[in-house]
Amino acid sequence: MTVSVPPAVTHDAPHSVAVADTHASTEAAHGEGGGGLPQFEFQHWFGQIVYLILLFAILYWLIAKVFVPRLRGVIDQRAATIADAVSAARQVQAEAAGQAEAAKAEVEAARASSRSTAAAAKARVTEQANARAAQEEAVVNARIAEAETAIGRTRDAAMTNVASIASDTAVAIVERLTGKAPTGAEAAAAVKGAA
Repeated sequence: MTVSVPPAVTHDAPHSVAVADTHASTEAAHGEGGGGLPQFEFQHWFGQIVYLILLFAILYWLIAKVFVPRLRGVIDQRAATIADAVSAARQVQAEAAGQAEAAKAEVEAARASSRSTAAAAKARVTEQANARAAQEEAVVNARIAEAETAIGRTRDAAMTNVASIASDTAVAIVERLTGKAPTGAEAAAAVKGAA
């Protein structure tokens, strides 16, 4: 690669000669005349291979001893976190299923208890209603018996009066028809015989 330097405007000739000498020595030092890239020249391959092996070894050691263990640690920690979360979720799910079963059993027990309580209450109410009906029936029967007794007494009293009225009526009829009054005992016997 040629670097062209513009001619310096100087009034001093020795200075321009020094610049030209420096330019020429720089071109010679860079191998201006050799051509090609130095990395493709066979004489530089050994050094390049040594540096390549050295860099490869350093990168391999860094990857094997630093980066991969850290990456493996992160992956293992992530896997452990996921496994713990899955395990916790399964445990919570199992607990929830157990609680659901327990709640279902409690609901069934509560239903059975409410049914038995309702049946007991119904039986108690029915028993109380039957007892009250029996008491009221006993009161009604007692009143009917009292009424029948009162009716019987009234009937007996009326019958007693009917017999005496019939006997008095028979005496009056016989006396009017025959003109002679029968005795009270004869009239009572006649009324009893007619009944």
